[in-house]
Amino acid sequence: MKYVVATAGHVDHGKSTLVRALTGIEPDRWEEERRRGLTIDLGFAWTTLPSGADVAFVDVPGHERFIPNMLAGLGPAPVVMFVVAADEGWSAQSDDHRDALAALGVEHGLLVISRADRATDTRIGDVIASTRVELADTGLAEAPIVVVSALEGRGLDELRTTLDAVLARTPRPPTSGRVRFWIDRSFTRTGAGTVVTGTLAAGTIGVGDTLELVGADAPRTVDVRGLHSEGTALTTVEPVSRVAANLRGVGVDALARGDALITPGAWHSSAQADIRRVGGVAFDEVPEHLVVHLGTAALSARLRPFDADHARLTFARTVPLSRGDRLVLRNPGQRIVGGGTVLHPDPPALRRRGDSARRAAVLAQMGDADGAADEVARRGAVRLPELRRLGLVGDEDTAPSGVRVVDDWWVDESSCAAWTGRLRSAVGEVHEREPMSAGLSISGVPAMLELPDAALLPTVIAEAGVASVDGYLSMPGHIPDLGDAEEAMSALERRLAEDPFRAPEADDLSALGLGARELAAAERTGRIHRLRDGVVLLPTAPALAMRSLAALDQPFTTTEARQALGTTRRVVIPLLEHLDARGWTRRIDAGYREVVR
Repeated sequence: MKYVVATAGHVDHGKSTLVRALTGIEPDRWEEERRRGLTIDLGFAWTTLPSGADVAFVDVPGHERFIPNMLAGLGPAPVVMFVVAADEGWSAQSDDHRDALAALGVEHGLLVISRADRATDTRIGDVIASTRVELADTGLAEAPIVVVSALEGRGLDELRTTLDAVLARTPRPPTSGRVRFWIDRSFTRTGAGTVVTGTLAAGTIGVGDTLELVGADAPRTVDVRGLHSEGTALTTVEPVSRVAANLRGVGVDALARGDALITPGAWHSSAQADIRRVGGVAFDEVPEHLVVHLGTAALSARLRPFDADHARLTFARTVPLSRGDRLVLRNPGQRIVGGGTVLHPDPPALRRRGDSARRAAVLAQMGDADGAADEVARRGAVRLPELRRLGLVGDEDTAPSGVRVVDDWWVDESSCAAWTGRLRSAVGEVHEREPMSAGLSISGVPAMLELPDAALLPTVIAEAGVASVDGYLSMPGHIPDLGDAEEAMSALERRLAEDPFRAPEADDLSALGLGARELAAAERTGRIHRLRDGVVLLPTAPALAMRSLAALDQPFTTTEARQALGTTRRVVIPLLEHLDARGWTRRIDAGYREVVR
């Protein structure tokens, strides 16, 4: 099994020396770091523990001037080795590292009292006690403590054994699902081209995969040409491991620490997030302009407090966010002012007076498992893939109470009931206002109901119990009422019953008071059949025509058909075209047709 452990602790408390003693690898990569004995940037080393566990270390700088680098190392790492020197004890930057771990919600790790060769047993006991007090409100409050001296080799075997036990208790991250790989280094290598490194915390990356690169520049797709972990070439890498990925499709000048490689289409990129405070200063006392640390990214952001514990962050650029992400908040100087948990990575706009107070109330009631239900209730319906992109549901989550599943949609029951009620009312109003009409036109219904998507309309129609015919919605059993035109329509029916193919002229229809609305209503009820050019017949006319046409010598001409039916060219031509369209007759050439047997 592979693991990644980050160091933490005040500058010059022996973090790099300890990593070097455990692994035999020099974690300080720069000549200046080795010359000054001061870690400036992230360092990397690895070893195998007695259990066979493969552990990689991310060694972070401790000096306050390099807090951004420190946070880039801590951000993606799930386990921490917190180092406090026995001779100096808890120090200034120990506070910063503790606050960062608290903000990030790190719950797995161990405490190391280093440089035991420089302190008495009494002093060591005092340092252990004070360290316990300082870490009391963090996830490391009950972490095991090991006393070591890297120079003398004291406690190193115990440290390895203890680290083994800590790592064995850490939950295994998912190897399937979406990838978000935060980049902490980028460089070129001869024969390989562009290479990026980082900690893979979840998901699996394989050679040949196509990922999306997101950062300060516009997103682009890149291909994974090769993978290495701890100097070994691999075809796939799984969490948690240190990874070097050789990329195709991007130059090193387009990459920076804080960029991320993500599974295409699996993450929501946003420039805003609603968050809940995790320790630190109350949000209404925090500076408006902050630097927010997520993964390896350091993002300029503006904070809008809703109350002491909830706020909205607006970032200078979009970033792939998910509900539950942990953030470190730092003032534009160096001090960490607290942390936050992302409650919603795509929050609603605040437009009206009082929206902030209402949003604060919603966030205050939002629990760890309420995100999906709240989002579905707010929007009425949300596609399941979108909920997954937001981090509101996992791959195996089922719909909560009050939410129904319609294909790939999660639909709020109360919203669906509201849409259903409004639709029935609208259809009823149309029947009352226009008794002759076919009903409510379907085309405008999604906008009228403010449906999130027209794909939900069939479900709403079915729930409302209305009929859908030829693009119109009506109450079941509804028959258009001809009203004052009923007598005229009866007269027309009697006339056509006596002479089925003597279609009335336009003037005849006008004289009867039968206009377009009346004729359309009669046609919808099956009382007449309209052909092109305004030809009006009874619905039985096509079948009656076929009896006469079938008795003719085949093939027949238009003139022969007209004479057989006792009608005019104005009527016979549209009627024959209608019969052709139904497949009852077939046109042979310009002059002849035949009945299809």
